[in-house]
Amino acid sequence: MCRPPGPRLSLRELHPVRLGAVRVTAEGAPRQLSLLPEQARPALRILDQRERGTRFIRLSVRSVLNSPATTGMGFWSVNPYVGCEFGCTYCYARDTHRYTIERMGERRPGPAWLDFERRILVKTEVAEVLAKTLDPSRLGDASLVIGTATDPYQPVERRFRLTRAVLELLLQYRGLSIGLITKSPLVTRDIAVLQALSARHEVSVNISLATMDARLARRLELRSPVPSARIRALRRLIEGGVHAGLLVAPIVPGITDDRAGLSRLMGAAKEAGARYVVGSALRLGPAARHRFLPVLAEEFPELAERYRQHYGRSESASPAYQVALKRRLHRLQQAHGFPADEGMRRRQQLEGRRPRGASAEGQESLL
Repeated sequence: MCRPPGPRLSLRELHPVRLGAVRVTAEGAPRQLSLLPEQARPALRILDQRERGTRFIRLSVRSVLNSPATTGMGFWSVNPYVGCEFGCTYCYARDTHRYTIERMGERRPGPAWLDFERRILVKTEVAEVLAKTLDPSRLGDASLVIGTATDPYQPVERRFRLTRAVLELLLQYRGLSIGLITKSPLVTRDIAVLQALSARHEVSVNISLATMDARLARRLELRSPVPSARIRALRRLIEGGVHAGLLVAPIVPGITDDRAGLSRLMGAAKEAGARYVVGSALRLGPAARHRFLPVLAEEFPELAERYRQHYGRSESASPAYQVALKRRLHRLQQAHGFPADEGMRRRQQLEGRRPRGASAEGQESLL
C-alpha cells in the first residue's frame, strides 16, 4: 500500500524520544510503556572456531533426554551436539538445529541449511544433566540411542569428549538397551568403554554408510569420512567384541538404491564381520530440502523434477517405494547371510515407525 504524499520528516523527527517511562513518537502519540528496564540478551559463548568459519557455541540445557512422545520415534535419544561439521547434504537434522536457534532467539547470519554446518551448538554439561534426569524405569523396553540428530563423533568430539562422558556415565547403570549411530572412525577411540558397557547393557553400534563409492559419497556428504575408513572402524569394533552393524541410511532414491550398490555394501559389511545390516529411505524436512534439492539439481539433474514433485508433498518416500525397498533389502540380507528379522527389529527401533501401504512387485519409482 502506497504512503500518502506529505512533508518529509528529518531523521531527528523520525527518531523516538524517551520521556520518563513512556516512549513518544515525533507526532506525540504514546507507543509503549516500559515496565521493566531493557536488558540485552546475553552473548553466546564461543568455545572454538575453525578456519573455514565454523563456530562452536556453548548451549546451556536443563534436559538432554528426548522422549518418544517428544520426537515421535520409538526410542529415547541423547545428542551432545546440535549441528554437524560433516555437512551431509541430505541431513534431516537441519530442522532440529533451526528450531533450536529460533528458540534461543538468535538471528541467523545466513540460510538455515548453512547455519547447521557453521554454528555447532555444544551441550558442554550433557553428562551432568543426564545424570540428574535419567530414570531407567521411565525408559521401559525402549532403547536409548545416542546420535540420532547429529553425529556424536564428529571431529569436535576429539576436543570436548562429550559422547565419551555420556558413555562413562551409563556405566553406572545396568540393563539398558543402548544404541549409537555414527559415520566416524573416532568411535573406535572408545572401544574399551563400549566393551565395559556391553557387560552391563545391550549395546549396538551402528556405522552409517550410504555407498561404497567414494566419489559418490563425496557428492552427497561434503566432509564425512570415506567409506573404507568406516568399514575399517566396523571391523575394529567387531574384533573388539562390540556388537556392531551397518546402517545404510539414508538410501537415496535413484542414486544409492540400486541392487548392485547395496549388494556391494552388504558384502563389505559381511567381510568386516558386521552382525547385521539395516537401511531406510531418505526423508527431507523443510530445512534439509532447501539444502539437498539444489545439490540434486546440480549433481543429478535428471532426478530434480521428480524429487521436487514428490518431496514437495511429503518428507518421506512414498509408501510404495518403501515397501519395494524393504523387499530388496530383505533379499540382499538373505543373500549375504544377514538375519533379516534381526535387521528389521533394529531398524524399527531406530526409526520408530513402519512404512505403510503396499505396491506392486518391483515398483521402486518416486512417482
